[in-house]
Amino acid sequence: MGPIMMDVHGTSLTEQDKELVQHPLVGGLILFSRNFESVQQIRELISHIRHTANKPLLIGVDHEGGRVQRFREGFSQIPAMGRFIEHANNNIAQAQQYAANAGALMAMEVQGVGIDISFSPVLDINGVSDVIGQRAFSQNIEQIAPLAKAFIQGMKSAGMKCTAKHFPGHGSVKADSHIAMPIDTRSFADISHHDLQPFRQLINENMIDAVMPAHVIFPDVDDKSVGFSTKWLKQVLRKSLGFYGAIFSDDLSMHGASSIGGYIERAEAAQEAGCDMLLLCNNREACIDVIDNANISIHQESKLRLSAMLATKPMNWQQMQASQVWQQLTQWNNLFLENT
Repeated sequence: MGPIMMDVHGTSLTEQDKELVQHPLVGGLILFSRNFESVQQIRELISHIRHTANKPLLIGVDHEGGRVQRFREGFSQIPAMGRFIEHANNNIAQAQQYAANAGALMAMEVQGVGIDISFSPVLDINGVSDVIGQRAFSQNIEQIAPLAKAFIQGMKSAGMKCTAKHFPGHGSVKADSHIAMPIDTRSFADISHHDLQPFRQLINENMIDAVMPAHVIFPDVDDKSVGFSTKWLKQVLRKSLGFYGAIFSDDLSMHGASSIGGYIERAEAAQEAGCDMLLLCNNREACIDVIDNANISIHQESKLRLSAMLATKPMNWQQMQASQVWQQLTQWNNLFLENT
């Protein structure tokens, strides 16, 4: 499984798409709202992608719930993560049940169309970052790990592996890394005792399968943003926290990735820092340039970590809709949405 996760522009494959998904360096593909018209269409597109690739291909999507849900029509509307603790009036046990239900429902539906993973959950705090906001489980750092754990347990009950993001935390910095270069000037001690807490706790509990680092610079630790930082990924995440799962770069086309240089420099730096898979989205020319010219390679350890992220027990859409579990979860979800 190669280290590049690419995207496609439309609702069907072009000849160039077909050529690229077959390239040995391409091991994954991420889907967006622009790729979706209907449940049937997205199922057919994914089936075509897998048939064309003719190799194990990790297919992902950002389907967190709330405002970050790429597929709408025909799918359940998953609540934003921040709504669980609010609706439970700060009753953590009740909020955990909501989170577990949402995690299971999301995973069943995403896998039901042939996708392996949603890049979920967000472990950031709902702090000063507008781009995070209610994507986070809580404004209280102590509540994030138990709520995220419940959501992950729901995902895993449906056979989906989780990706915790955005390590070590994006919620305490105002700038949006999609369009700016966020810099968090706090000390490592402050970050470790605050934003890093949910990651540490869930890694210790062996709950996290993969991590996505933030495009944020923490100058007290490194002058490189986290996804390009050996200090953050190899020393803190791997060595200090003992995390052995997959590491996905965030999209290398985001402005927060630009501090390292052009796309070739970004891809090389991300892999060197410890990323197993490099997301190259929304810039086909750059993706081709990286494939053709970057000094990146297929690492056996990365292949094993990424292969472990493939769906383990997915039902197809018809099987899912016929299952009592899905029917009960959709009934719960509809009631939750009506009452919030």
